[in-house]
Amino acid sequence: MLNIVKNDPWLEPFEEAINARHSQFIRKEKELTKDGEITLTEFASGHQYFGMHKQGTNWVLREWAPNATDIFLIGTFNEWRHLEKFRFKRLDNGVWELILPNNLLKHEDLYKLWINWDNGGGERIPAWCNRVVQDSDTHIFSAQVWDPPKAYKFKVKNFTPDTSPLLIYESHVGMSTEEEKVGSYNEFRKNILPRVKENGYNAIQLMAIQEHPYYGSFGYHVSNFFAPSSRSGTPEELKELIDTAHSMGIAVIMDIVHSHAVKNELEGLARFDGTFEQFFFSDPNRRNHPAWDSLCFDYGKNEVLHFLLSNVKYWLEEFKFDGFRFDGVTSMLYYSHGLGESFSSYEDYYNGHQDPDAITYLTLANKLTHEVNPNAITIAEEVSGMPGLALSIDDGGYGFDYRLAMNIPDFWIKTIKEQKDEDWHPSAIWWETTNRRADEKTISYVESHDQALVGDKTVIFRLIDADMYWFMSKLVSSSYLVDRGIALHKMIRLVTASTINGGYLNFMGNEFGHPEWIDFPREGNNWSYKHAKRQWNLADDKNLKYHYLGDFDKAMLQLIKSIPSFHTTPVVKIWDKDDDNVLAYMRGDLLFIFNFNPEKSFSGYGFLAPQGEYKIVLDSDNIEFGGFGRIDDSVNHFTQYDELYAIHNKGWLKTYLPARTAIVLQKQNK
Repeated sequence: MLNIVKNDPWLEPFEEAINARHSQFIRKEKELTKDGEITLTEFASGHQYFGMHKQGTNWVLREWAPNATDIFLIGTFNEWRHLEKFRFKRLDNGVWELILPNNLLKHEDLYKLWINWDNGGGERIPAWCNRVVQDSDTHIFSAQVWDPPKAYKFKVKNFTPDTSPLLIYESHVGMSTEEEKVGSYNEFRKNILPRVKENGYNAIQLMAIQEHPYYGSFGYHVSNFFAPSSRSGTPEELKELIDTAHSMGIAVIMDIVHSHAVKNELEGLARFDGTFEQFFFSDPNRRNHPAWDSLCFDYGKNEVLHFLLSNVKYWLEEFKFDGFRFDGVTSMLYYSHGLGESFSSYEDYYNGHQDPDAITYLTLANKLTHEVNPNAITIAEEVSGMPGLALSIDDGGYGFDYRLAMNIPDFWIKTIKEQKDEDWHPSAIWWETTNRRADEKTISYVESHDQALVGDKTVIFRLIDADMYWFMSKLVSSSYLVDRGIALHKMIRLVTASTINGGYLNFMGNEFGHPEWIDFPREGNNWSYKHAKRQWNLADDKNLKYHYLGDFDKAMLQLIKSIPSFHTTPVVKIWDKDDDNVLAYMRGDLLFIFNFNPEKSFSGYGFLAPQGEYKIVLDSDNIEFGGFGRIDDSVNHFTQYDELYAIHNKGWLKTYLPARTAIVLQKQNK
């Protein structure tokens, strides 16, 4: 019996389905590795064979296009003509090859393929190319020869991410600048990495790295899977960004998109060789994603597995990414893409609506990632709650290190939108922030990029709304909504971050309450970059109140990091009382107390806690965090002896709890 079933008796009725999925993975791995003759890492080396490579005195170009009848290399070097000496030769298994002398192609030359097929043909960007650029005048994308005279050499040879706990700063390089433009890798390296370090995060999660034709897709409609987006600079500049992050102790996680691909034919993989079924399903009902207007990979084909697994290895080895956040995992797991499913019982995970080929691919991808780099990190964006997703493969899981706790941001948005302040019940907050499978690590977060997109609102804007434009200056009188928003913003983040069992994530700028939504240039906003940037000046200006939130975020992370392996210490509820809106729990020697009550401050509020002396180490109401300074943080608290509970080494701890305030006390070991 696999451990996933052994450790969860509720899964026993579904043991057959669980075993079948595990067995399919084992069979497929054996098939791909020729029954162990090669490793999975060796199998995933397609990028070293396909694409464009310099070999001795020649350029060697290879592509897989089984339906093609003829292929020509066209580009700036031959005036985009179909010339005989640039004609590919067909090899076995749909592979095409072209060998050219070195002098025919030079660094930064533009090129494409012209592919003929029965009754048609067209220009295509090579599927395996590692550099794609867009002409600023025509907006046409082309592959580009990338053979720099000085290739970047990594200075940090070996890097091990700090995962105790993992504190992720989700970032988009393009919108990381204050200017209304596309930010560069160099600007991010120089300007943003120091902020990440200073704020206490030990990892960045980079979005929109794989090339995508439409900037407004946020990077999720990928066209060229092996090409880092040229909008933000060169591959060498991306490598320097990652290398610099490593030198600062910051891990770099890539937001990888293997759940779907853009429909574009001239830029992407669609009808690459004249057919849809080369990479995608032949059945249009399975091929077309109804919600995303994109194409779905056929994970049952070994050639597709070869392409995607090679892509995983490529980003790990060529750019030294420290792992991946896999996008759209729910969409991959289910034939329905998770659309219209309730996922209210275990039956919903084993009723035949799941795609075993996709499950096998995800398991292979995790196995490969950790084979290439044992210290690598994998995170699943998954909303259904599929059991075993972040469980080891040997135990019957799919091998992710973490899963995103997507229930938590949904809960906070729903609470803010639908609940009166007095109905913010601690029992519900406790349930949502701690409800997870005991053997699977999660990444908790209040909001990611998803909660900030146009048509939605950030947490801070939901709390304060238009008052943000008028009352965030210290030079004018405050407003109730601003005071309320600042208080709750801190409390929401503290309760979310302090209950983690794996890691914590924040989208860049949200730590200081970035006031605006995200809206990329598009026809509907006259192609404006106004809302596709970050206003760092708001956090830096001490005459504004934004820095209070950023300062609190920094202090919160410092506290978490001060406790060894904070995320593994048991979270023990001490008290919750919905009538009072009070919640208290302990992690090690830290005692977290929250009074969500909008009106009532409690004097001498008592509950049982381990006997001893307690010191306040974090106070959301402190003036330095934009609070009212109602608590004397210099006063230590002592438990009061109670004979009834002395046998349990507990006594009554009584504190002053102002309305909308959180405090953290640390038990003093004397």
